Amino acid sequence: MARALTILGSTGSVGVSTLQVVQADPNTRVFALSANDNVDLLLQQCEQHNPRYAVVVDEAAAESMQVALRQADLDTELLVGADALDSVAAHVDVDLVMAAIVGGAGLASSMAAVQAGKQLLLANKESLVMSGQLFMDAARDNGATILPIDSEHNAVFQCLPGSLPGNDGSAANTDLDKITLTASGGPFLELPLDQFSAITPEQACKHPRWSMGRKISVDSATMMNKGLELIEASFLFSLPAASIDVLIHPQSIVHSLVHYRDGSVLAQMANPDMRVPIAYGLAYPQRMESGAAALDLTKTGDLQFFEPDLQRFPCLRLGREVAEQGGTAPVILNAANEEAVAAFLEGKIRFSDIALIIEQVLSKTPCEAALSLAIIREVDKLARNLAKELILKD
Repeated sequence: MARALTILGSTGSVGVSTLQVVQADPNTRVFALSANDNVDLLLQQCEQHNPRYAVVVDEAAAESMQVALRQADLDTELLVGADALDSVAAHVDVDLVMAAIVGGAGLASSMAAVQAGKQLLLANKESLVMSGQLFMDAARDNGATILPIDSEHNAVFQCLPGSLPGNDGSAANTDLDKITLTASGGPFLELPLDQFSAITPEQACKHPRWSMGRKISVDSATMMNKGLELIEASFLFSLPAASIDVLIHPQSIVHSLVHYRDGSVLAQMANPDMRVPIAYGLAYPQRMESGAAALDLTKTGDLQFFEPDLQRFPCLRLGREVAEQGGTAPVILNAANEEAVAAFLEGKIRFSDIALIIEQVLSKTPCEAALSLAIIREVDKLARNLAKELILKD
């Protein structure tokens, strides 16, 4: 019998890629799709995949979606609001959940999925960044399986000998020495630093290797995405920040490396196409066709690796510092970054202001133990409000 899949954030880049992979997979059927307000694309997806439920978070957009579903004569039932995301993530008939909502908005539904014991395909790194050990403990206590979909964490997972530490309650692999996350370096790897203040949103969103949403593209340009991924990796693989390296690899062919204490280094390689880790997550523990082009190393040219310049990428430095600090520091970092990136995309601040605002919010927001979701949400709110105040003053 085909497994039922809920896609949280089906109209984003990861959600669209997931549906491309699912279309060729007879073993998976779409149970629910969700969008914030992109009802045009969501309707097209419903017409093609006929899900049982469609979720629209924005209530104003939901009205037009309801009319469109009726006119299209579809059986899909419309659910409205953020709580509906939790419902389709935890539904008793669901087997797999793809968590692809960008930012902290995806935390509640991702947590609902693990609390319901689902197999979670985690593409929303911010959920784990914010809730950390609470998230991993919930997965362990409820028998959920977390499969990382970010290409870097998926690569590490493929190079490990067994399951994720947090999935079965076991300790981290004692044979590991460290892991290395690779980073493309984004579009400004060679841009003179004195030109950073003039970078436009259009330039920041034009990634040289990956096709991604605007927020994630800016995170790649600042390398905050790698700071967030470092934090995520520390929880996923039960490793201290000191055991996680980052290397610039502009070709994006080697997606991460795992170093063992005997000197062996295992790497996962593929063309830069999100359908590869998505297919791995959908088929796990087997494999399936992804639709991605096969890697031909005779045509890739030289593969380069070098250490990141933290003067050029201060957000990566902030990510590492926060990973070492722990507590609610990752919550503060993520909240400040989301607000700063949104302000940059709206033309309210300069590209070079993003890291400055994040650092100020980190220095002015008290850090405490992340003991509950209530604490996490309160700290998230405080950090966002402070970031907004700083943006208005800029």
